[in-house]
Amino acid sequence: MNDPPRRADRSWWLEEVLAFDPGAPCPPLAGDLDADVVILGGGYTGLWTAHFLKDREPGLDIVVLEQDICGGGPSGRNGGFLNGWWSELDELVDRLGVGQALAVCRTASDSVREIGLWCERHGVDAWYTHAGDVGVATSPAQDGEWRSNLRRAQRLGFREQYVELTAAQVRERCDTPLARGGLFTPDAATVQPARLARGLRRVVLEQGVRIFEGTPVERFRAGPPAVAGTAGGMVRARQAVVALNAWASHWKAFRRWLAVRGTYMVITAPAPEKLEQIRWTGGEGVWNFRSAVHYLRTTRDGRIAFGAGGMQPKAARRIGPAFQYDERFVRQVAEDLWRWFPSFRDVPLEAAWGGPVDVSGHHLPFFGSLPSGNVHYGLGYTGNGVGPCHLGGKILARLVLGVEDELTRLPLVTMEPMRFPPEPILSPGLLVANGAILRKDRAEDRGRKPNPLVAAAAKIPRNVFGYNLGP
Repeated sequence: MNDPPRRADRSWWLEEVLAFDPGAPCPPLAGDLDADVVILGGGYTGLWTAHFLKDREPGLDIVVLEQDICGGGPSGRNGGFLNGWWSELDELVDRLGVGQALAVCRTASDSVREIGLWCERHGVDAWYTHAGDVGVATSPAQDGEWRSNLRRAQRLGFREQYVELTAAQVRERCDTPLARGGLFTPDAATVQPARLARGLRRVVLEQGVRIFEGTPVERFRAGPPAVAGTAGGMVRARQAVVALNAWASHWKAFRRWLAVRGTYMVITAPAPEKLEQIRWTGGEGVWNFRSAVHYLRTTRDGRIAFGAGGMQPKAARRIGPAFQYDERFVRQVAEDLWRWFPSFRDVPLEAAWGGPVDVSGHHLPFFGSLPSGNVHYGLGYTGNGVGPCHLGGKILARLVLGVEDELTRLPLVTMEPMRFPPEPILSPGLLVANGAILRKDRAEDRGRKPNPLVAAAAKIPRNVFGYNLGP
């Protein structure tokens, strides 16, 4: 590849949806307002929270403050995989116990189906496709990675959540020469992520929520009342919700609970005839068992969108432009796409983009309230937020309203988040660990044993500190 793909304006997903429906204007805040609830962040978590609050209490005055446009952050940049945590059942049982692990998996699965029903009910064409997903071993090091999870599910009576596939059966669904076997999970879907975010924006506006885009919050006081100050004015509210994804890592209250990684995607030009040739016509999402995971899916018009996670541009103490587009990582992702599908090497790549990921030590999101009692947060989705943000909106709406039920008793709410080391240790430490994980994965991609020092460094986050961040 000589020239890297064009840098998308935020993402190809957002370019696609904004081209035909930019939505009603939501100008920046100008002046001071009072409200019942102020929500910081206009992505999935903030918008689902606003939606569920209005469902329960239609008279609430809710204000959403978004620094860019709604969906401009991770909600409009991700791969559009809509799933829960069945693929992590084994680790969840070890960490939470059987009862709590199953409660988490079941509630996350509810969101997979409910989002599809919600789209149908509200006329949101988010390309919702409930076709399951396929986890694939693409190197000898990944062979059988799913079997411990599969055995645990069988012992607990959840055999129907998984279908083990031979290499030939994987290739019947998605014919890549890298396939060595895998696991099909029926309870999963894909969406066009920006269409879902912008559809949510439309619906909450119709519910009477006030949204101010282009309005970064420059100062915040918990109160009560909570006060969010911006360049154009301030919002005073009895209750506040922090739904800032990776940008919450810049807040003192949350920075020890979050690490930030990058993820990058490329998308091909339409090539439906080539998808037919590789038999990838069922709409399944596909991913592999790398630590720095590859995730890929098709689109309605016959493209492949291909992404890779676990990347970190330099020390990255702050979220800067390199998270949106880094030519080195984009080139790597493109080469990975062609390794998976050599026949697509002559298909143009139309765009590339990236985004930050809010990583938690447990690999699970966490929800709660600050000591003031009136500021609530939902963070740490670790790259799996499309479905869990829907659940997170339900939880946060309940925290705002003081409702206690089975959702607010989930360990996502009651479990203390793991703490990361402080700066200046965290960012350089993550750079070393993430770099080692990538080098380990790339050696194994080519059937080689990684350098022992590299392999040891890749395992430090888990083996030394107990973080679920890598091998």
